[in-house]
Formats: sequence, structure tokens, C-alpha cells
Amino acid sequence: MISKRNLPIVLLILGAGVFVAFRTLGIGKTPPTKYEKILRDVGEMLTEIHYSPKEINDKFSKEIFKKYLAETDVEKNVLLQSDVDDLKSKYETRIDDEILGKTAIQFVPAVSEIYKKRLAETESLYKEILSQPFDFKKDEYAVLDYDKVDFPKTDADRKEAWRKRLKYLTLERYSDLLDQQEASKGKTGFVARTNEELEKEARDKASKVMDHFYERLKLKVNDDDRFNLFVQTIVQSMDPHTDYFPPVEKRYFDEQMSGRFFGIGASLRDEDGNIKITTLITGSPASKSGQITAGDIIMKVGQGSQEPVDLTGYLVEDAVKLIRGNKGTEVKLTLKKIDGSVKTVSLIRDEIVQDETTFARSAIVNSEKGKIGYIYLPEFYADFDNPKGNRCSIDVANEVIKLKQEKVDGIVLDLRFNGGGSLYDVVKMAQLFVGQGPVVQVKDRDTKPQILNDRDKPSVLYDGPFAVMVNELSASASEIFAAAIQDYKRGVIIGSTSTYGKGTVQRPIGLDKTMGFMEPNSELGTIKITLQKFYRLSGGSTQLKGVSSDIVLPDTYEYSKIREKDNADALPWDEIQKADYSTWKYAYDMNMIKEYSRERLKNNTAFNQIHTSAEWLNKENDKVFPLNLEKYRDEQKQIKSTIKQIESASKLKTDMNVSALPEDAGKYDSDKGKADRFQEWLKGLKTDIYIGEAVNVVDDMITNKNLVYNK
Repeated sequence: MISKRNLPIVLLILGAGVFVAFRTLGIGKTPPTKYEKILRDVGEMLTEIHYSPKEINDKFSKEIFKKYLAETDVEKNVLLQSDVDDLKSKYETRIDDEILGKTAIQFVPAVSEIYKKRLAETESLYKEILSQPFDFKKDEYAVLDYDKVDFPKTDADRKEAWRKRLKYLTLERYSDLLDQQEASKGKTGFVARTNEELEKEARDKASKVMDHFYERLKLKVNDDDRFNLFVQTIVQSMDPHTDYFPPVEKRYFDEQMSGRFFGIGASLRDEDGNIKITTLITGSPASKSGQITAGDIIMKVGQGSQEPVDLTGYLVEDAVKLIRGNKGTEVKLTLKKIDGSVKTVSLIRDEIVQDETTFARSAIVNSEKGKIGYIYLPEFYADFDNPKGNRCSIDVANEVIKLKQEKVDGIVLDLRFNGGGSLYDVVKMAQLFVGQGPVVQVKDRDTKPQILNDRDKPSVLYDGPFAVMVNELSASASEIFAAAIQDYKRGVIIGSTSTYGKGTVQRPIGLDKTMGFMEPNSELGTIKITLQKFYRLSGGSTQLKGVSSDIVLPDTYEYSKIREKDNADALPWDEIQKADYSTWKYAYDMNMIKEYSRERLKNNTAFNQIHTSAEWLNKENDKVFPLNLEKYRDEQKQIKSTIKQIESASKLKTDMNVSALPEDAGKYDSDKGKADRFQEWLKGLKTDIYIGEAVNVVDDMITNKNLVYNK
């Protein structure tokens, strides 16, 4: 994720060392196939440069065997146990030999062959089952946690598993149709339908879902996809954040990081198996063409003069990857217009900037005790390939400057759901608030820890009251930032009990060794590999444990198993020596800040409701599901009621006074879509109970001078 020109010196030295080591790999006979070359190169990289590689041996082979079959047949209702046993006897302890280049690749083709055969059988099976009515009065249950089920032993077992899965799929739709009919009673044109008619429609809807799913498996998923999944299974068994990207996936990853891409400027959605255009960006190629309108269905996508690709069975994300490409290149869309006509439109890709949703943005909250600046940062983005592209550290600095010009009394930085990004930028950004000094310690597998700071000796840009909002999905760079602020005692961390717990650093490396270590792209694909671990200034890693909030607020994700610690392949927590640093000269008395917040939260019925409801919902997710209509509807009624309670509790009863900064007020007036999204964002801030408490905390810091003591 880090470009060469922007790397701190320590990382450049590290990169050079790994480069020399890596270029010595792969001596010997060139593998005869593309797949074998990719697999061998991946195996060498994992062994030689991964931070903490597992040994590629028979034990590892058994692990990959089990995981790959689970990923290939997620619901365990296509393959039979006899298929698994047969594959096991032949390949369970041979996968390591394939990775190390000792034998030809045979496991994936063998799985693919039997899977295609069984897929055809199950296609006939689901159509047969859905051709007959279901009895929703029968008292039975379905297990939808597929980690708790085994592969079926017989054809009869597989058919029964399919029957229950399809019955649940139909039951969901049947119950919805009953609700819709009840709500439509008394309306003009209402015609009541029998339960039998509604049940038939529900089965038809379930059948369409399955048809779409099977179309994708047959038409979109090919041998490359199955091999790519195999490689991804291997690399993620080393740790959850080592990834394999085929070239098109790498481009998509870079686009997500930069917030910019080259495309046509249209938003898409999946509607009944079709890829439909929903909105156009003003001034984009699609908009300027005058030939494309919202509601058009994209049937095919062609690259210049190449044969177009039929999008039947494609997911929206797959279609987006085909439509995007290099600037100035031609893409041809075959469209089914609203009037039913079919038209092919040629467009030249241009830069699309998602600035209203991707980049840092700010607002002002006028509270009773002060004027609070609010900055939202969705990710630590960086356009590595464009010197003039957006970088989060620069954008946040600009937002701080704008807020200071408005004479705010305090600032809240919102890092909720921020999954991380550029390590270089988080170092630069932290020093906007703490000034000169270390920010984070990093360590590779062979060297002593190094301390990262900004060699430009920055001065503090903002030294007033400061709070950082986090939650369970604040990860990586977000955790580095929050940990630094906490270790310096510079501000208050507000949110979930702990952040995600990703304390590792990855670098993208192209698989074509002739291009060199520093080239992240390759026609063979790219491996984003874990090379380092980072540690807080106080010495402990954020890996697994994350950053504990100073002020804990109940939320809906607390009981969900989504953190790093919930992944069996996660690297362990450890600690190193504390760095040499001095805490903030005007550190806050955290005990008193916590006490003020505790008093507010003690009798806060909204947060108490969120806590109770989230705990109950989590228990509901860990059980079997009823296939009896009455029991299903009773259960759904409770779930919907609980979700509504959480949604209601998460909104303040009285809107906060939130406004855009003067220079941002008309920023998106030339693009209605962007303007609407920006206004919707502002509207959401006004009722956010979590922002409300963050503002209260900053208010405490502003008005109570006894919270600050001079070091």
C-alpha cells in the first residue's frame, strides 16, 4: 500500500533488503504452466519474506485441503462425503508439493471436475424440490451455520439438506407476501389471493434466486476463478491480511485506496439478476453521451474491438471491474433501454472522483458549551501513483485549517468503520495533533524495532480539545492513530470496548520476479503480503487486542465475532520495549473525563437499550431456524422489533445544530447526485447519538479547566 517515493527511510532500507533476498529465489527450471509459476512464486514469497510463515508441509497441506473445499462448497450441499474422501486419499498431503513446485498442479482440476458434475446434479435437484408446494405447518428446523454441518453422506442426505435450505428461502418470501397482502387490504384495486397462490409466488421468487446463482456459477466462475480461490486460501492461511490479487482485482484495490478511477460515471445495482444503471454522475462520459439513462440494463461489456462479455450471472462488483479500465480507453456497453430496444454505446473512460463519499470532510456542531469541529475520515487513502492525487494526511490538515478559521473550540475525528490504509499518511496525520515525535514502532521478522516519525520536524497544527471516535471495525492505520493519541495522552478515545485488532503491515509485490520487488503489478497477479508488525509507543502491539476506548459506548457490533481475535489464522499479540517519547504538555485528567461521561450514561435509556438489544440479537444468530410459518413469523416479529428499537435508540430525540462549513455549503451544487449525498450525510450527523456523546465529552474538556493539568 506504500509507494516507493513516499516511504520512510527505514522502510526503504527494509524493502531493499527483502528485494535482494527475493531476487535470489526461484533458481531452477521454469514451471511449464502459468498456474504452476504463480503457485511456486507465491510459495517462495511466503516462505522467504512473510513476517511469520507457517511451514509448508503435510500439516499445512491438510489445512489447505479442508479450507479450500469449505470455500468451494460453502453450504456443503453440492459435494458428497464420498467425494471428499476420494479427494482426501489422493491430495490431502500433496498440496504442499504443488506449492513447492515438486509436482504438477492436480488438486484444483480434480476438485473442479467433480464439483461441475455435482453442480449439474444439484441444479436438477433444486428445480425438482421447488416444483412442489411446501408444508409450513410442519414443525422442523434448518441449520444455516455451515461450520456446524458435515458434507452429506448420501444422495438422500443431500436432497434433505437442499429441501430445508429451499424451504427456508421460500418461507422468507412467503411471509413477506403475507405481510404485503395484509398491508394492501382496503386499497383501491386490491385483490385478495389465496395462501396457495402466495406460496406458489414465493417458490417462483426462490427459484429465480437459485437460477441467478447457478447462472453465475456456470457462466461467470471459470477455471481461473477456482485457481485464484485456491491461491487466496493458501496465502490467507498464513494470516488473514495476506492476499492474492489477479491483475483486475489489483487495479480495483488501487482504485479503492485512491478514491479515483477511470470509468463511465454510472452507479449500478443488481435487480432480478440484471445489472441496472441507477444514477449518472454529472459531467461523466455516461452523462455527456446523452445516450444512457437511469433504468437502462447493461447486457454486455466490450473492451474496444474485443468480443463483448455477456453479463448474465454477473454480480455488480464483477460488472464494475469490466467497465472500469485505463484512462482514454474505449468501453462498449450493450444496453436494453427502458422501451425494450437494444442499443450499443461506445464511451471513452475518464477520471471519476468520488470526493463526496471517499475523502475527508467536515462540519460544525454548535453545542450549548462551544463550537465543535467534526471531521469524518472513511479510510487512510492515498493516491500513490499520482503526485497531485488526494492523500488523507493533507486533506485532514486542510479540514483542520478550515475549522480553525471558523474558531472552533474543540475537534472530533470520526474513525468509525475506517479499515486503515497508508502507514505513511497515518504518521503524518498523527503529528498534526502531537507535533514532532515518534508515532508508531514497526518490526519485521529479522530486525530490531524501528520508530516511525516525520523527519520534517512538524509543528502542531491543532492543540485544542480533541476526541477520536472508533468502533470494532476501526482497523490498522486507525488503530495506530488512536494508540498514538492515547499514549501521548493527547485526547480521548471514544467508542467500542476495543478496535478491530489488526497490528500488521502489508506490501503489494508483483509475482513477476524479473520486474523487481518494488514493482507491485504483474500479469501473473500481485501478492499483498504481511512483512511487519506495528507496536504502540508504550510497547504493546495492537494485534489481536486492538485499542481499548477511554470511554466505552454500547453498540450493535459488540457481540459480533468480526474482530481479528475471532480469526483462527490471526497472528498472536506480543510486546516490545517502550519507545522514548514525552506525553502531551497539557494532558487531560482521564479519570475525571470518564466520570463525567459515566454520570451521563448511567441513566441513559438509549444506550442501555442498544446494549440489551444487541446482546439479544447476537444470541438469535447462534441457533437453528424454524421452518414452521407461525414460529418463523413470531421470531421475525421479535427480531424486527428489536432492530427498530436499536435504530430508534441510536437517534437523538432532538437534532443537534449541525452545519456545513461556509466554503463547503455550495461545493456540490453542479452535481445534484453529489449534493444530495452530501446533504444526506449532514442530516445523519444531526441525530447520531454517538457523535452526540463525543460532543458532550469535548464540551467537558472545553468548560472544565480542572480536566487539564500542566505536566
